[in-house]
Amino acid sequence: MKTSLVALAIASLFSTSLVQAADVGLSADIGTLGAGLHLSTPIQPDLNVRVGFNAYNYTYSGSTSEVNYDFTLKLQSVGALLDWYPGSGSFHITGGFVHNGNKVTSVANANTSGTYTINGNTYSAANAGTIDGNITFRSGAPYLGIGWGNPVGKNSGWGFTSDLGVLAAGSPASTLTSTGCTAPAQICAQLSSDLAVENNNVESKVNRLKTYPVIQIGAYYHF
Repeated sequence: MKTSLVALAIASLFSTSLVQAADVGLSADIGTLGAGLHLSTPIQPDLNVRVGFNAYNYTYSGSTSEVNYDFTLKLQSVGALLDWYPGSGSFHITGGFVHNGNKVTSVANANTSGTYTINGNTYSAANAGTIDGNITFRSGAPYLGIGWGNPVGKNSGWGFTSDLGVLAAGSPASTLTSTGCTAPAQICAQLSSDLAVENNNVESKVNRLKTYPVIQIGAYYHF
């Protein structure tokens, strides 16, 4: 919700009246952060400020050693960046901060026999309830990268941009719970204990995302 509100505020900056009143460039890109819009303006001859947002949802299947899952990667980020152009070309070095609303939701799938095997114990899917999880990251993430393209260069009109960098997202926090367990209380308690172990397995799978690779390509228009 916070990410959506910030993105809405930034989107208001993209109004035609504001764009026409300043030296600005509007860019659209797509890549590992999702699809996005960014507004750039110079604050020094070799330094631009860039603000914008990216978003995208992607569903895929994966597994730990015992459980199969349907994952949904929900990309939502808002960035405030500085692009430094050390030479006369379009190459730039970028640094800044990103409000990171990226998260992953998951739903466990029973095997063909209608059961889950969790931490070596077998549970009937009909009695275990729905097993789902969430993986979240810290909200503030530094960004460092390089790229090509200058949306507010010497010439007006269309051009292309690219960015390559790393988002320091931090160690992900994972939760995995069962909702609607109808088995006897002792079995439900054991399920909760086993899910805690399985949650550690999930965290080990996604821990590599604490340094999130950023690859974006796009096009811009310099007004």
